[in-house]
Amino acid sequence: MLYTRKGDGGTSGLFGTKERLSKDSLVFEALGTVDELNSLLGICRARFAKKDKRISNEILKAQESLFIVQAELAGVTETLEQSHIDSLEQTIEDFESEITNPHSFVVPGVTEHSALFDFARAVSRRAERTVIAALSDRAVSPETLAYLNRLSSLLYVLARYVAVRKNIRELSPSYKDNLKSV
Repeated sequence: MLYTRKGDGGTSGLFGTKERLSKDSLVFEALGTVDELNSLLGICRARFAKKDKRISNEILKAQESLFIVQAELAGVTETLEQSHIDSLEQTIEDFESEITNPHSFVVPGVTEHSALFDFARAVSRRAERTVIAALSDRAVSPETLAYLNRLSSLLYVLARYVAVRKNIRELSPSYKDNLKSV
C-alpha cells in the first residue's frame, strides 16, 4: 500500500524515532527541496541520456549523493565523505577547462539544456539554504554542507558547457530598462 494515513493530521515521522513532527518543520522543507532538486536533475539526465553519457553519468552521481543527503537529514548515520567533494570538484574543474568562464552574470535560456541546468542550479542553492535552516532541528556533516555548496557550481559549469558545445554565445544582463525585443 502506498499510503499509511499516518500523515493525514499534518505530521510525519523521521527515521529512528517514533516522534511525529509537523509537516511544515524545517527538516521536511529541506527534505522536500532536496527531493525536488533530485527530480529536476532526473529531467536533466533524461535529456542527456543518449546525447552525452559523460554529463548523464555525472548527474547520476549527484543524484545518488543527494539520496545520502536526504538519508542524513532523516536521521540515518550514513553521510557524504570527503571523496564525494573531491570527485565533484574534479568534475567541475574538468568541465571548466573546456569553457571560457564568463566574467559576469549570464541571462539563462540561450538553449533549453543550459536553461535547465541554470534552473537546477537555482533549486540547488535553495536546497543548500533549506538544509542550513534545518540545522536547528537536525545535524548534518560538514561534508554535506560543502557538497551542496559545490553542487551549484557543477550545475553552473554544465549550463555554460552545453551552451559552448552548441557554439552559442550567452548574453550578459544589460542592467538597462530594455522594453524592446532583442
